[in-house]
Amino acid sequence: MAEISIQQTQAQSTQFVTVQPPRKPIPWGQVMTYVLLSFGVLLALLPFIWMVSWSLMSTVEVYTGKLIPARLMFGNYSIAWEQANFAQYMWNSARIVIISITGLLLFCVPAAYAFARMKFFGKNVLFGLMLATLMIPDIVTLIPNFLTVVWISRLSEALGLGAWIDSWQSLTIPFMASAFAIFLLRQFFAQIPDDLWDAARIDGAGHLRFMISVIVPLSRAALATIVIFAFIGSWNSLQWPLLVVRSDNWLPVAAGLTTFANAEAGDEFNLQMAASVIMILPILVVYFFTQKQFTEGIASTGSKG
Repeated sequence: MAEISIQQTQAQSTQFVTVQPPRKPIPWGQVMTYVLLSFGVLLALLPFIWMVSWSLMSTVEVYTGKLIPARLMFGNYSIAWEQANFAQYMWNSARIVIISITGLLLFCVPAAYAFARMKFFGKNVLFGLMLATLMIPDIVTLIPNFLTVVWISRLSEALGLGAWIDSWQSLTIPFMASAFAIFLLRQFFAQIPDDLWDAARIDGAGHLRFMISVIVPLSRAALATIVIFAFIGSWNSLQWPLLVVRSDNWLPVAAGLTTFANAEAGDEFNLQMAASVIMILPILVVYFFTQKQFTEGIASTGSKG
């Protein structure tokens, strides 16, 4: 009887034995993808980390090759701000950015709407020619733009309207029409459902009212993307302002940083890095507050409910 009970107990125990599922193989492809992406992020962040680290060092620490400052010297920022006259240059760049972005929206939004929603003779040809200008390097158009500004400036002076050289006109008007901005907005406007246009037509709206009341509110993400690109381009502009500006009244912050690095700062690389951090802070702040709209403007199809 004892042997029978032992056999029954063993049979019952074998009924409750659980079989463990086989282990999933390690996705080495996904692991390598994350490793490469992390390495790319590190390469992108390393120059900024190095710049911030140097901006908080003393001159001796910079020349000795230290990676981390022994004591954080935030006074470098105040010294760079005062010596580089950043208050004037920041104000100049702020005015240039505001005027440039306002003009860009006033010209590019109607042009993109016309290419996307209106029918007229030669539309595709004009759009193709405009896209072809994107293939021309900026350096090629530098001299023609400068000669055009000089000619218009002389004409304006002859008419008693003032010169364009060394003024906001030469810094902003040549860049108030962007082929890239028109292309991006056109692609966004074209994908907005036609049902909205039909509904607007029933209410008696024309193209102007439809553009202002419907298209523009639905395209805030695309417009934010254009504004960010225009802001970065105007804020970092250096070569063109050095050609058309003679005094400090309209020199942007990039030109001020160049002057400071070549003259006042000299070999004090910690002050140069502090000035560079001050220059890029507005760009980081603008992107921080508009990153959601920027990402949506790049990835969105344009159709919204």
